[in-house]
Amino acid sequence: MPVRIDVWSDFVCPWCFLVTISLKELSENFDIEIVRHAYELRPSGSPPMPQEYREYIEKVGHPRMVQMAREYYGVEIFAGPTGIDSRKALIGAKYAESQGKGPEYHDAVYRAYWQEGQSIDDVEILAGIAQKLGMDGAAFREALNSRELNVLVNVDIDQAQRYGISSVPALIFNNKYLVSGAQPYDVLKDVVRQIQAEDGAAAV
Repeated sequence: MPVRIDVWSDFVCPWCFLVTISLKELSENFDIEIVRHAYELRPSGSPPMPQEYREYIEKVGHPRMVQMAREYYGVEIFAGPTGIDSRKALIGAKYAESQGKGPEYHDAVYRAYWQEGQSIDDVEILAGIAQKLGMDGAAFREALNSRELNVLVNVDIDQAQRYGISSVPALIFNNKYLVSGAQPYDVLKDVVRQIQAEDGAAAV
């Protein structure tokens, strides 16, 4: 049986982007099932980001993250605008999953925001991504206003709150082990191996 990994993340979270790199390597070496869940770092109606905090991110936090991404994950960062609303992108992920394009959509949206500098709160940018993945652009645009998909995003967020998840990325392995943050591949590998060892012992 594959090891199930439930992942709560937000497209505008840099650490969420970086952990996808670890997860991709993990999927290439182990039998895992990744189930993605929405999380909003700045929900609609949140107070404006304080100017001091924005300046700190741009002058200190962002350069550190860029350096870490280059040194430890082997990727270059060219981020989109700070403080944008990710709700439409998260709803779009639910539609993409319904079309069998969930993993491809997540990868493409992360890449668009963190490596191509695109503003993923723009419906046309999201629709363009959907079309490149083989989805119908008009149907995708309509889905962004879907009440049902909006509810699915809320369900994920509510579930995170019930689990006590207050930051992302948050990974839960086999409904048992919580791993937080942009952990490197070796950390995730050790968790999977521990679960496999436990399963093997239980089967004896």
